[in-house]
Amino acid sequence: MSRQPPGAVEALSRERHALCVAVALLLCLTWSSGCAFVRGQVGEEFNEQDVQAIQKGVTTRAEVAARLGAPDEIVQAAGREIFHYRRYDSKLGYLLVISRLNIKSDNLFVFFDRNGVVDEVVFGKRTDRLEFQVWPFGD
Repeated sequence: MSRQPPGAVEALSRERHALCVAVALLLCLTWSSGCAFVRGQVGEEFNEQDVQAIQKGVTTRAEVAARLGAPDEIVQAAGREIFHYRRYDSKLGYLLVISRLNIKSDNLFVFFDRNGVVDEVVFGKRTDRLEFQVWPFGD
């Protein structure tokens, strides 16, 4: 039978204890990041009645601004003025180190002719189809 030198058992016990403390600390740090589900929105939701009230060839620039407020952006293109209104909706799912961010937007473009009368209205609504998706690898 082999005999261990004096104090070897105590040294081995201290090493095991230090290893257990290190592993426990590592697990605590790993799991402390936790999880979160966050939703953020920028801009006002579009009122469908306000969008439908904009009539081509009838509604003026001042009437659009009075109904919808100031546009987020005014673009000059080919002698025409374009009011761009937008709304963003985002959702973030975070679990430990795995996360997924989804962003969708609603966009309203109102094109005016040279006289300041609505020439075209383009509206795209996609924020109503935004889902929480935590899994970061594909759909």
